[in-house]
Amino acid sequence: MRWQKRNIAIFLGLTWLCLGQVSQAMDDQRAQEIVGRVARGFISKSSIATVEMQITKEDFQRKISMQFWSLGESNILIRIRSPQEDAGTAILKVGNKLWYYLPKANRTVKMPASMTMTPWMGSHFTLDDLVKESRLTNDYVIATSFEGQRDGVATSEYTLTPRPAAAVVWGKITLEIHQADRRPVRQRYYDEDGKLVRELTFSEYKTMSGRLIPTRLVMQSMDKADKEAGARGGILAQGVMRPSNQAVEQTVITYEKISFDEPISEGTFSLENLKR
Repeated sequence: MRWQKRNIAIFLGLTWLCLGQVSQAMDDQRAQEIVGRVARGFISKSSIATVEMQITKEDFQRKISMQFWSLGESNILIRIRSPQEDAGTAILKVGNKLWYYLPKANRTVKMPASMTMTPWMGSHFTLDDLVKESRLTNDYVIATSFEGQRDGVATSEYTLTPRPAAAVVWGKITLEIHQADRRPVRQRYYDEDGKLVRELTFSEYKTMSGRLIPTRLVMQSMDKADKEAGARGGILAQGVMRPSNQAVEQTVITYEKISFDEPISEGTFSLENLKR
């Protein structure tokens, strides 16, 4: 009888363990699907966009106007329209290959992958941020890390940790979304030591070309913000110390126009067109 009770206890324990593992697997699958959907927010068969980038740093401010063309996820062309001294500067991505065109020197440079992680045009965005494929679900293991109320809004947070073979620089990424409409609100990037390095926020949602998208993306360097907050007397918000005067270093990308599924020829993504 004692043997039977022990077997029953072991059986029940294994049953609950298995149910817990199934529940965790279902939760992770749901997290993967939600993050994948968010990551594909700007992805379509093709797109053409006009974008403004406002850079604010301690010693200067700069505004850059750009036009984007994309065909699927592998072909991307970015061309600067203004200011005049940078007009014509362009980036072409075809598959895994990347070229940079410098009009003043009339020179095309093939860029190594290592250069894509450096700040682009003095901004807080890297070239990788602008031209990378939607690969979060491929490079990271995704799990739900929070579900509940934040600032009176039902919110979910997902933690992304690198897969063992993934060639990524971040120790982890967290993505915060509103549960009601699945809108991304905030994405945070941490180094391998768990220190918060930068934060990307999404706001000013508008319906453009039949799709609801965030038209304002703000990237802020958090290690710089921490120093400013400590020096000037900051405020603690969402677990992060921020400068009380909000005059922080950041880069704002604003989508002025975007059209999805527009006909674009493959010739747009050629080295010949890169120089035009």
